[in-house]
Amino acid sequence: MFFIKELTHTIMLHPSYFGPRMQQYLESKLYSDVEGTCSGQFGFIIAVVSISDIGTGMGEVVDGVVHNVTRMGIFAEVGPLNCFVSQQLLHPDLKFDPSSNPPSYTSQDQVIENNTKIRIKIIGTRVDATEIFAIGTIKEDHLGVIE
Repeated sequence: MFFIKELTHTIMLHPSYFGPRMQQYLESKLYSDVEGTCSGQFGFIIAVVSISDIGTGMGEVVDGVVHNVTRMGIFAEVGPLNCFVSQQLLHPDLKFDPSSNPPSYTSQDQVIENNTKIRIKIIGTRVDATEIFAIGTIKEDHLGVIE
């Protein structure tokens, strides 16, 4: 007796696989990881019949290093990924200080300037032919400067 069951599976993907063939790589990795295995809860998984959704990484929390601070927001590097955090997506108490050298966003208890380590939540991505760019936020709890 066979049953068709909808399951979820998370695949950690190294950034070197990001690019135009990423979806094909994810599908082949899913087939090799899941087909022919035995799940204690569901029994033998004979075949992957279809893939209903491939997530985009939105909502993922990552650590990065600030490499540019402007009036518009901050730019951070998260490994090979460039991430922009707009001024509207910063904590409300962080204010841009153009007179500081280097430029920074400051509040009573934290300073964000070049080479500051920050924790960012990814809220959007854009894929170009040669790179991936992300939009992030540090407006939520437990995000922002990492001590």
